[in-house]
Amino acid sequence: MAPKHDEIRLATDKRTEFGKGAARKLRRADKVPAVLYGHGEAPIHLALPFHDTFQALKNPNALLTIAVEGEDDQLALAKDIQRDPIKPIIEHVDLIMVKKGQKVVVEVPVQIEGEAAPETVVTLDAQTLEIEADPMTLPDNLVVSVEDEQVGTLIHASDLTMPAGVTLVSDPETLVVNITQQISEEALEAELAEAEEEAGVEHDEPETEAAAAADEAPAEGGEESSDKE
Repeated sequence: MAPKHDEIRLATDKRTEFGKGAARKLRRADKVPAVLYGHGEAPIHLALPFHDTFQALKNPNALLTIAVEGEDDQLALAKDIQRDPIKPIIEHVDLIMVKKGQKVVVEVPVQIEGEAAPETVVTLDAQTLEIEADPMTLPDNLVVSVEDEQVGTLIHASDLTMPAGVTLVSDPETLVVNITQQISEEALEAELAEAEEEAGVEHDEPETEAAAAADEAPAEGGEESSDKE
Protein backbone atom coordinates (compact mmCIF):
# COMPACT_ATOMS: atom_id res chain seq x y z
CA MET A 1 0.00 0.00 0.00
CA ALA A 2 1.44 3.35 -0.97
CA PRO A 3 1.89 5.87 1.82
CA LYS A 4 -0.69 8.60 1.99
CA HIS A 5 0.29 12.25 1.73
CA ASP A 6 -3.05 14.06 1.68
CA GLU A 7 -3.67 16.37 4.61
CA ILE A 8 -7.20 16.92 5.88
CA ARG A 9 -7.86 20.45 7.05
CA LEU A 10 -10.30 20.98 9.91
CA ALA A 11 -11.35 24.54 10.74
CA THR A 12 -11.92 24.52 14.50
CA ASP A 13 -12.94 26.79 17.34
CA LYS A 14 -11.49 26.94 20.82
CA ARG A 15 -13.74 25.74 23.62
CA THR A 16 -14.38 27.91 26.65
CA GLU A 17 -17.05 25.78 28.33
CA PHE A 18 -16.44 22.31 29.75
CA GLY A 19 -18.30 19.46 31.38
CA LYS A 20 -20.98 17.02 30.21
CA GLY A 21 -23.59 19.72 29.68
CA ALA A 22 -21.25 21.79 27.51
CA ALA A 23 -20.26 18.69 25.53
CA ARG A 24 -23.91 17.81 24.83
CA LYS A 25 -24.54 21.39 23.73
CA LEU A 26 -21.60 21.17 21.31
CA ARG A 27 -22.81 17.90 19.83
CA ARG A 28 -26.29 19.36 19.29
CA ALA A 29 -24.55 22.11 17.30
CA ASP A 30 -22.81 19.45 15.15
CA LYS A 31 -19.46 19.93 16.88
CA VAL A 32 -17.11 17.37 18.42
CA PRO A 33 -15.30 18.16 21.71
CA ALA A 34 -11.55 17.59 21.35
CA VAL A 35 -8.24 18.19 23.09
CA LEU A 36 -4.97 18.87 21.26
CA TYR A 37 -1.74 18.26 23.17
CA GLY A 38 1.93 17.34 22.77
CA HIS A 39 5.46 18.76 22.46
CA GLY A 40 5.22 20.09 26.01
CA GLU A 41 2.54 22.59 25.02
CA ALA A 42 -0.47 23.33 27.20
CA PRO A 43 -3.52 21.33 26.05
CA ILE A 44 -5.84 23.19 23.67
CA HIS A 45 -9.56 22.49 23.98
CA LEU A 46 -11.28 22.52 20.60
CA ALA A 47 -14.66 22.11 18.92
CA LEU A 48 -14.26 20.18 15.65
CA PRO A 49 -16.81 20.22 12.80
CA PHE A 50 -18.73 16.95 13.14
CA HIS A 51 -19.23 15.98 9.49
CA ASP A 52 -15.64 16.69 8.35
CA THR A 53 -14.21 15.03 11.45
CA PHE A 54 -16.43 11.95 11.06
CA GLN A 55 -15.35 11.53 7.44
CA ALA A 56 -11.66 12.13 8.19
CA LEU A 57 -11.50 9.62 11.03
CA LYS A 58 -12.86 6.80 8.87
CA ASN A 59 -9.23 6.44 7.77
CA PRO A 60 -6.81 5.10 10.39
CA ASN A 61 -4.05 7.51 11.33
CA ALA A 62 -5.50 10.32 9.20
CA LEU A 63 -3.11 13.26 9.16
CA LEU A 64 -5.11 16.30 10.23
CA THR A 65 -4.33 19.98 9.80
CA ILE A 66 -5.95 21.75 12.73
CA ALA A 67 -6.74 25.34 11.79
CA VAL A 68 -7.64 27.77 14.56
CA GLU A 69 -8.40 31.35 13.55
CA GLY A 70 -5.53 33.69 14.37
CA GLU A 71 -3.03 30.88 15.05
CA ASP A 72 -0.62 28.80 13.00
CA ASP A 73 -1.93 25.54 11.57
CA GLN A 74 -0.97 22.46 13.56
CA LEU A 75 -0.52 18.91 12.24
CA ALA A 76 -2.12 16.25 14.42
CA LEU A 77 -3.10 12.59 14.62
CA ALA A 78 -6.08 11.20 16.47
CA LYS A 79 -4.71 9.44 19.55
CA ASP A 80 -8.02 8.34 21.05
CA ILE A 81 -11.55 8.44 19.62
CA GLN A 82 -14.58 7.96 21.87
CA ARG A 83 -17.63 6.85 19.91
CA ASP A 84 -21.25 6.29 20.91
CA PRO A 85 -21.76 2.50 21.16
CA ILE A 86 -25.05 2.68 19.23
CA LYS A 87 -25.36 5.93 17.30
CA PRO A 88 -22.90 7.09 14.59
CA ILE A 89 -21.62 9.84 16.87
CA ILE A 90 -18.09 10.80 17.90
CA GLU A 91 -18.26 11.90 21.51
CA HIS A 92 -14.68 13.11 22.02
CA VAL A 93 -11.30 13.08 20.32
CA ASP A 94 -7.80 13.30 21.79
CA LEU A 95 -5.37 14.76 19.24
CA ILE A 96 -1.60 14.61 19.45
CA MET A 97 0.60 17.21 17.78
CA VAL A 98 3.06 15.94 15.16
CA LYS A 99 5.69 17.56 12.96
CA LYS A 100 6.95 16.80 9.48
CA GLY A 101 10.21 14.88 9.67
CA GLN A 102 9.62 13.80 13.26
CA LYS A 103 8.70 10.10 13.31
CA VAL A 104 5.73 8.76 15.23
CA VAL A 105 4.77 5.27 16.37
CA VAL A 106 1.25 4.13 15.47
CA GLU A 107 -0.75 0.96 14.92
CA VAL A 108 -1.95 0.19 11.40
CA PRO A 109 -4.35 -2.55 10.25
CA VAL A 110 -3.15 -5.60 8.34
CA GLN A 111 -4.92 -6.47 5.09
CA ILE A 112 -4.85 -9.86 3.34
CA GLU A 113 -4.81 -10.05 -0.44
CA GLY A 114 -4.78 -12.97 -2.87
CA GLU A 115 -6.17 -16.51 -2.76
CA ALA A 116 -4.43 -19.31 -0.88
CA ALA A 117 -4.31 -22.88 -2.20
CA PRO A 118 -7.63 -24.78 -2.46
CA GLU A 119 -9.12 -26.35 0.69
CA THR A 120 -7.21 -24.07 3.04
CA VAL A 121 -8.30 -21.72 5.81
CA VAL A 122 -6.53 -18.37 6.13
CA THR A 123 -6.52 -16.95 9.66
CA LEU A 124 -5.42 -13.38 10.37
CA ASP A 125 -3.83 -13.67 13.81
CA ALA A 126 -2.57 -10.08 14.06
CA GLN A 127 -5.23 -7.53 13.12
CA THR A 128 -2.78 -4.62 13.52
CA LEU A 129 0.96 -4.04 13.74
CA GLU A 130 2.90 -1.19 15.28
CA ILE A 131 5.15 0.83 12.99
CA GLU A 132 7.28 3.97 13.06
CA ALA A 133 7.25 6.53 10.25
CA ASP A 134 7.13 10.20 9.36
CA PRO A 135 3.48 11.37 9.74
CA MET A 136 3.59 12.37 6.07
CA THR A 137 4.29 8.78 4.97
CA LEU A 138 2.01 6.75 7.21
CA PRO A 139 0.39 3.92 5.22
CA ASP A 140 -3.34 3.21 5.48
CA ASN A 141 -2.53 -0.46 6.07
CA LEU A 142 0.07 -3.19 5.69
CA VAL A 143 -0.63 -5.74 2.96
CA VAL A 144 0.23 -9.43 3.21
CA SER A 145 -0.20 -11.67 0.16
CA VAL A 146 -1.39 -15.26 0.58
CA GLU A 147 -1.57 -16.01 -3.15
CA ASP A 148 -1.17 -19.80 -3.72
CA GLU A 149 0.19 -20.31 -0.19
CA GLN A 150 -0.07 -23.91 1.03
CA VAL A 151 -1.25 -25.60 4.22
CA GLY A 152 1.21 -25.05 7.05
CA THR A 153 2.32 -21.60 5.89
CA LEU A 154 3.08 -19.21 8.76
CA ILE A 155 3.63 -15.55 7.93
CA HIS A 156 5.30 -13.45 10.62
CA ALA A 157 5.63 -9.69 10.95
CA SER A 158 9.23 -9.89 9.71
CA ASP A 159 7.97 -11.42 6.44
CA LEU A 160 5.98 -8.33 5.49
CA THR A 161 7.49 -5.76 3.15
CA MET A 162 7.41 -2.34 4.79
CA PRO A 163 6.67 0.71 2.61
CA ALA A 164 9.54 3.13 2.05
CA GLY A 165 10.36 5.10 5.19
CA VAL A 166 8.39 2.76 7.46
CA THR A 167 10.00 0.68 10.22
CA LEU A 168 8.40 -2.27 11.98
CA VAL A 169 8.10 -1.74 15.75
CA SER A 170 6.09 -4.85 16.67
CA ASP A 171 7.98 -8.02 17.56
CA PRO A 172 9.27 -9.46 14.24
CA GLU A 173 8.20 -12.94 15.42
CA THR A 174 4.55 -11.87 15.77
CA LEU A 175 2.40 -14.39 13.89
CA VAL A 176 0.33 -12.47 11.36
CA VAL A 177 -1.22 -15.16 9.13
CA ASN A 178 -1.71 -18.90 9.71
CA ILE A 179 -2.83 -21.15 6.84
CA THR A 180 -4.38 -24.48 7.84
CA GLN A 181 -6.22 -27.40 6.23
CA GLN A 182 -9.92 -26.89 5.64
CA ILE A 183 -11.91 -29.47 7.60
CA SER A 184 -14.53 -31.51 5.74
CA GLU A 185 -18.20 -31.46 6.75
CA GLU A 186 -18.02 -35.14 7.76
CA ALA A 187 -14.96 -34.56 9.94
CA LEU A 188 -16.60 -31.52 11.52
CA GLU A 189 -19.73 -33.52 12.38
CA ALA A 190 -17.60 -36.34 13.82
CA GLU A 191 -15.65 -33.88 16.00
CA LEU A 192 -18.91 -32.31 17.19
CA ALA A 193 -20.39 -35.70 18.04
CA GLU A 194 -17.24 -36.70 19.94
CA ALA A 195 -17.23 -33.44 21.87
CA GLU A 196 -20.91 -33.85 22.77
CA GLU A 197 -20.29 -37.41 23.92
CA GLU A 198 -17.41 -36.32 26.15
CA ALA A 199 -19.58 -33.56 27.59
CA GLY A 200 -22.45 -35.98 28.24
CA VAL A 201 -24.88 -34.22 25.92
CA GLU A 202 -27.98 -36.29 25.18
CA HIS A 203 -30.32 -35.49 22.32
CA ASP A 204 -34.09 -35.88 22.67
CA GLU A 205 -35.58 -38.80 20.76
CA PRO A 206 -37.30 -37.57 17.59
CA GLU A 207 -41.04 -37.13 18.19
CA THR A 208 -42.10 -39.51 15.38
CA GLU A 209 -39.84 -42.32 16.60
CA ALA A 210 -41.00 -41.87 20.19
CA ALA A 211 -44.65 -42.02 19.11
CA ALA A 212 -44.05 -45.20 17.08
CA ALA A 213 -42.33 -46.85 20.03
CA ALA A 214 -45.27 -45.98 22.29
CA ASP A 215 -47.74 -47.53 19.85
CA GLU A 216 -45.78 -50.77 19.68
CA ALA A 217 -45.45 -51.12 23.48
CA PRO A 218 -47.93 -53.56 25.14
CA ALA A 219 -50.63 -52.08 27.38
CA GLU A 220 -49.97 -52.09 31.11
CA GLY A 221 -51.09 -55.36 32.75
CA GLY A 222 -50.64 -57.68 29.74
CA GLU A 223 -52.92 -58.14 26.70
CA GLU A 224 -55.12 -55.31 25.57
CA SER A 225 -58.71 -55.78 26.83
CA SER A 226 -61.87 -54.89 24.92
CA ASP A 227 -64.29 -52.24 26.13
CA LYS A 228 -67.23 -53.49 28.19
CA GLU A 229 -70.80 -52.71 27.14
